[in-house]
Amino acid sequence: MYALTGAVSKKHKQSSLGGTTLTTQGTVKWFNATKGYGFVTCDDGKDVFVHYSAIQGDGFKTLDEGQRISFRITQGSKGDQAADVEKI
Repeated sequence: MYALTGAVSKKHKQSSLGGTTLTTQGTVKWFNATKGYGFVTCDDGKDVFVHYSAIQGDGFKTLDEGQRISFRITQGSKGDQAADVEKI
């Protein structure tokens, strides 16, 4: 058996590799709309990189400091990063 730690929502998404990934929640630490990236603090305290291309929805993709979001954590070329970011 595996135990989950930290704040994890009940949402599950099927990954392209056939496994299930969990969606977590956090707060936008900072986001530079001009450069298109920033950092999110997960509810467990971990900071994760976020790029504008990961933000779901139409129109100009940006996040506001302090905004609550849900997302998946994936492995990027330089470490963990947010994917499938949705504003909540």
